[in-house]
Amino acid sequence: MVVIRLARGGAKKRPFFNIVVTDSRNRRDGRFIERIGFYNPVASGGEESVRIGQDRLTYWEGVGAQLSPTVARLVAQAAQKAV
Repeated sequence: MVVIRLARGGAKKRPFFNIVVTDSRNRRDGRFIERIGFYNPVASGGEESVRIGQDRLTYWEGVGAQLSPTVARLVAQAAQKAV
């Protein structure tokens, strides 16, 4: 199954997550099909904390990719901010 989830990056105590499309059997930080955005939980001030390529997200959902619970929450937050 294809899933849209977070892949951790960044340094120790400074997490940074890429929002990736991957096969569910791959490791969390392993091989992925496409990077469609990022999430920076320690963003401060005017820094952007979440960016998601909405066109690619709709495409992957259209072909059957499932969102992880955390990514679903981030997508909802991003949509709420956009309105």
